[in-house]
Amino acid sequence: MTQPPLRPPAYLQPRPKAASTFSSTPLSAVAATIPPQLSRSPSQSRQSSPSRRPAPTDTSDKATAALIRRVLCPRAHAGSTELRPIEEFLPPLTSSNGTDLQLYAIIAIVVKEFVHTWYGKITPDQDFVEEVVRIFAHCTRALEGRLRVVDLESLVFDELPELVETHVIAYRAGHHPLHPPPMTTDPRVVYHTLNPHPALSPVPDPGLEPTITEQRNNEAAYRQLLVQGALAILLPTEDLENACLRTLVADVIGEMILGNGIGGKACEPWLIWEGITNIVRNVKARLEPKATGGEVEVDTRSQLEKFGLLAARNDHVNRHSHQVSRSIIAEIFWRSLQYGYLTFIALRFVVLGLVAASSQASRSSGVAHPNTPLRTKFSETYTHRRPIVSFKIFSLISCLLDLPSRMPWLPGLLSLIQYQLIAGPGKVGDTDGTVDKFLHALIATHILNPSLLPPTLLALRTSLFPSNALAPARAIPSIAQQAAIKRACANSLLSLLPPVVAQRYFNTKDSGVMEKEVEDVLGIFGDAYCNKHFCYGIVELLLVRLMPELAEKGVRELMEGRLGEGWDL
Repeated sequence: MTQPPLRPPAYLQPRPKAASTFSSTPLSAVAATIPPQLSRSPSQSRQSSPSRRPAPTDTSDKATAALIRRVLCPRAHAGSTELRPIEEFLPPLTSSNGTDLQLYAIIAIVVKEFVHTWYGKITPDQDFVEEVVRIFAHCTRALEGRLRVVDLESLVFDELPELVETHVIAYRAGHHPLHPPPMTTDPRVVYHTLNPHPALSPVPDPGLEPTITEQRNNEAAYRQLLVQGALAILLPTEDLENACLRTLVADVIGEMILGNGIGGKACEPWLIWEGITNIVRNVKARLEPKATGGEVEVDTRSQLEKFGLLAARNDHVNRHSHQVSRSIIAEIFWRSLQYGYLTFIALRFVVLGLVAASSQASRSSGVAHPNTPLRTKFSETYTHRRPIVSFKIFSLISCLLDLPSRMPWLPGLLSLIQYQLIAGPGKVGDTDGTVDKFLHALIATHILNPSLLPPTLLALRTSLFPSNALAPARAIPSIAQQAAIKRACANSLLSLLPPVVAQRYFNTKDSGVMEKEVEDVLGIFGDAYCNKHFCYGIVELLLVRLMPELAEKGVRELMEGRLGEGWDL
């Protein structure tokens, strides 16, 4: 594990970045070239320090780079007063410097909280940290290369919504039985029958301890198979041959990330509701205008009334009725003007987008070439891209809103419009049609824009590791607290709807009835066991799309293909 790192083959080298000055020199070699410096007193060290250490809550690029230098490459800056870019000491993770900065910040926090706590007690050597960084950089570069040939539009707006819709249908079928209690079946059994998963079988029964133990063992074995298969594809050959390193990495990823993170906390209903609330809060912060604090109260009195030269009107009733009628007329006028302006802006946006879409490149140009090494028999069925208007995201919205039972005419009308767009005159909604290209450009510009990835990683880092440290363990909320979290999530979702739309959809003006119905919709995440099916399904889908070999070969076949038949698990 302490052997000097080897350079990856030429075909695994990343593309040069615009502002990167990466050198293939290892971190230890760079640190060795810095001459040792005489020891100084603490006062001299404070005087020569160019700046104070940033506050833990500082998330600026300068503070983030300081955190990365302090944790991942302390020897490179041991005796130097000049702060050089981290690209000179750390290998690139992706082709974006902004993304690398946020990813290295997350790695630095994980190393500081989970590695230095036990490895620093054994030895102060940094070789292990350098090897972890090198392996992680190799895996991220390989994943980025595979991500370039994945159809992200179909993945995000078609396949993932299909998983959610399957979860919703199975959950409602299990938790909303059609028969009275003597004829009912365990909701988890019904859900697992409609949406089976080998890792979550058999359904754990609180009265039968062997079923709980067997299910936990199957889930642990399933996590190890996922991790071992991914490592057999991504790890370099020299690291894959090291059984000790492979086992250590598999245990860390399989138990800490998949087991405790995704299969544990991420499946808790109250945590999902809190996540939805935070997302709604961030969306509202971007949509709502910020108050400047400079609002001025308007005085409606005349000049004579202000200076006391004319007595105020005594007829308070007439004045109040006059103000009410005037405010209603003003409200109608401004609402009409606002809706007219929004309609004009929307029509202008759609017309200009459709005109520009006719000259855009075909969506099929991003499909992997038949000679691409990543192309397998499993991925051949996904080379033909479906039209965007037929994606499952639209049926998922209809399922969540329960439109077939609330407004049966609306899903039928939308299905007819969808069919006319795809198979009607001109086929404007079919693949590479005018509407399809317009939606493709809209998604690529505003949703799947690579520039949104660094802010997303920053938000993820601040939520998982506040103050650049591991947050203290949180106690599981009580039943009353979970109900309050669910109620707050329902209120946050209701705040996104205009009052007119909400009253029309729920067919009531009672806010309590609206809140109760939204809570019923959020109940689809009310069972942690059912949520595990959903979360593990997402993990499987992402891994299969990034590594199609997992869908055709087992772990043993993948390992034998890399190490030969004499490999040792």
